[in-house]
Amino acid sequence: MSKISQPNSTPGVNGISVIHTQAHARGLQQVPQLVPAGPGEEAKPGSQQAEQKKLAHDRNSDGYRQRRERNNMAVKKSRLKSKQKAQDTLQRVNQLKEENERLEAKIKLLTKELRVLKDLFLEHAHNLADNVQSISTENTTADAAQNDNLFEIFF
Repeated sequence: MSKISQPNSTPGVNGISVIHTQAHARGLQQVPQLVPAGPGEEAKPGSQQAEQKKLAHDRNSDGYRQRRERNNMAVKKSRLKSKQKAQDTLQRVNQLKEENERLEAKIKLLTKELRVLKDLFLEHAHNLADNVQSISTENTTADAAQNDNLFEIFF
């Protein structure tokens, strides 16, 4: 890295000074920084100028590098976690689709079985009703004949 000399301040427009460095004078691409004009006036803590100045110094520090590495690792971990969650969700969707297909097939099978059993029951009930009715008719005929005999006896 090249060593940057101390900045030289020149008065600018509207009370703002422009900082020039030797690097800027040599044609290196460096954007001039704007700072409040006036002797002894510094950028207020928390202002954009203070943040830019602090960031410029921090980029070369070990602390900055460590923070960047930790952040990069956190981003990578977050992306992997998100990707894994999407894969888990897709796998669960596929499992549920398969289970749904199995359950629908079981419903069809049980519906067929119910229909067969219902038909058997109705057929059996109809036959039972026919048998009861024929027995009832036979009893009615026998009762009528018996009643006729009783009528003749009394009259």
